[in-house]
Amino acid sequence: MGLHPLAVEDAVQARQLPKRERSGDVLAVALKTLWYVEEESAVETGELMLFVGPRYVLTVRHGEVDPVAEAARRLDADPSMLRFGPLSVLHAVLDVVVDAYSDAAETVRAALSRLEDRVFSFTRVDHTEDIYSLKREVREFRDAVQPLVPVLPGLLSGLAEEERPAEILPYFRNVADHLHRTDTEVRTLDELLNSVLDAQQARVGTWQNDDMRRISAWAAILAVPTMVAGVYGMNFEHMPELGWSYGYPLAVGLMAVASGILYRSFHRNGWL
Repeated sequence: MGLHPLAVEDAVQARQLPKRERSGDVLAVALKTLWYVEEESAVETGELMLFVGPRYVLTVRHGEVDPVAEAARRLDADPSMLRFGPLSVLHAVLDVVVDAYSDAAETVRAALSRLEDRVFSFTRVDHTEDIYSLKREVREFRDAVQPLVPVLPGLLSGLAEEERPAEILPYFRNVADHLHRTDTEVRTLDELLNSVLDAQQARVGTWQNDDMRRISAWAAILAVPTMVAGVYGMNFEHMPELGWSYGYPLAVGLMAVASGILYRSFHRNGWL
């Protein structure tokens, strides 16, 4: 089909960043396909390479999701778009891919909202690992979306007037606008995850402070009977109240009353 060997190598090996290249009369476009697996809370990516010639479109796909099938369905539903020839297929595929980005962004936002609810719940559970996991998926999302943003506006640049009818340009601008909105949404999700992570770390610090206050309060309460018992456990021969009948009840009562006062004071101040 007269394709450039380097373009064929890129299509077969994959692992390409989104890009567009023109070789002769063939326009090569590489982009990432993306979908969100809710059961695994994971963003999965694939790759699609399109070769747009004067009278054909060749696609090479890596990954489970096939946007070409949905693009064909949309073209069947709107046959008038076929008047633009191969560019109509290119637009349909790009439209399906970008719509999938938008759907995945909505699903990730819903997952983030559920994670926020768990972080700010009354349960003392550390969700740091879940936050980092979702943040890693959002980063993968950004790696798929962000490089495509500068590619779309100049996608048809370099084509002759007869190769790119003016009527089709608004359709490509519409896809570029949708992609820009999705890119903004993904950036916002990344920033929100940073905020949620900061909030989780602040809550963990608060829990640790609460634990230390409880430990300190109980240590102070136990220090009083320990002190009294330590004084009367020194076994000196001449000590006050050693021969008094009520000395033992007095000592025990002193321990109980002092410990009770301390407990009440700490409880009132929220330490216990």
